[in-house]
Amino acid sequence: MSCGEPHETECSEILDHLYEFLDREMPDVECSKFEHHFEECSPCLEKYGLEQAVKKLVKRCCGHDDVPGDLRAKVMGRIELIRSGQAVPEHDVTAAPPASSPPASQES
Repeated sequence: MSCGEPHETECSEILDHLYEFLDREMPDVECSKFEHHFEECSPCLEKYGLEQAVKKLVKRCCGHDDVPGDLRAKVMGRIELIRSGQAVPEHDVTAAPPASSPPASQES
């Protein structure tokens, strides 16, 4: 998507990082570039508005589910590993191994 006009920040870069902007997961300087781009580019502004509306709808419909504490701790631990640059295990750390069921009692 592009409006065909030249911009300081290309439309493709804006759209590639749109969710980072929506989630405020980028520095303020980067956010300012996005806001400036939206002032100039109506197709990107329209896409931003659509994605923002979808995000609000999902939050309204699905945002009330409680996350189990152990899952939250595992996810946060993995995020910290990634942020610190440490090696992250290849296996899925969020999946617990299946519990083995005790043998069925034999009645006589």
